[in-house]
Amino acid sequence: MRRSSRTRKIGIVALPGVQMLDVAGPLDVFAEANIQAGFAVYEAGVIAVAKGPVTSSSGMRILSDWIIGDSATIPTFDTMLVAGAPHVRKMLANSDLIHWLRQYAPKCRRFGSVCSGALVLAATGLLKDRRITTHWMVADELARLFPEVTIDIDALHVRDGKIRTAAGVTAGLDLALALVEEDLGRDIAMRVASQLVMFFKRPGGQLQFSRRGEANPVGRSALRDVQRWVKANPAGDVSTTTLAKRAGLSPRHFVRIFQKEIGVTPAAWVEILRVDVARQMLEAGERPKQVAAASGWGDVDTFRRAFQRHVGITPSEYRRRYETADFT
Repeated sequence: MRRSSRTRKIGIVALPGVQMLDVAGPLDVFAEANIQAGFAVYEAGVIAVAKGPVTSSSGMRILSDWIIGDSATIPTFDTMLVAGAPHVRKMLANSDLIHWLRQYAPKCRRFGSVCSGALVLAATGLLKDRRITTHWMVADELARLFPEVTIDIDALHVRDGKIRTAAGVTAGLDLALALVEEDLGRDIAMRVASQLVMFFKRPGGQLQFSRRGEANPVGRSALRDVQRWVKANPAGDVSTTTLAKRAGLSPRHFVRIFQKEIGVTPAAWVEILRVDVARQMLEAGERPKQVAAASGWGDVDTFRRAFQRHVGITPSEYRRRYETADFT
């Protein structure tokens, strides 16, 4: 394949224990873009923290193309992404990595992260006052450690200035495809998506996959008992007065300690619990009308609006995500 004077170098930082798809997914998108364009638009490779193979979380090993800090051989990248890893928190203390990213990333035309790689990028300070996304499981931790960063928890990928970030794992492919569309236009990006059998624009956001915010019993024992009762009786009388009586407290005192210890009002917690129950029933194949009644919603329309607010898609769409394939 012929090269072009406009060939763009893409570097993906693979941390120790990196999630393989965070690296391989985007690389395959860029490789397919070269095929569809008919020439080498992208020259993509892997940046490692140290010499030697990078062992991924699945045990597969990756041979890197560049090593951070090796100024003699490392090029200036058009685009650089930091891939995520299950134990990425350990890398926040790697001062050499953080310093190198802080110095090098701004030199790129665009830079960003895939999945939990956003935690490392945030540690550089480069995401301050920026809007990003990351895997739903680390979003709360990132918000706590770096409150100056704005997180769009539902987005599959986000563009803010020269920064590009993707949500969990497979969203790295969505981000890479969006980068291809930026560079080469809609037609080639659509052909890449077709060849890789992926959505050109995936419906919904990542909340449809999230287990973030599940209503598990917490707090003092009286509150946990109430929460367990609601979980067993989501369609019952779960008014504040009834729940306060079960806890042996006045409604006013119950609301005060519930919000202090749980972090939300009793009504908000009940709504989260009912959405959890509904999700489980939909995943098991139950129909939305039956789910609405069994999980405690007054009517299907109210259920649909609440479900979409929490999950990002309608109950019917969510149910279809979990339909069992029929291979007969």
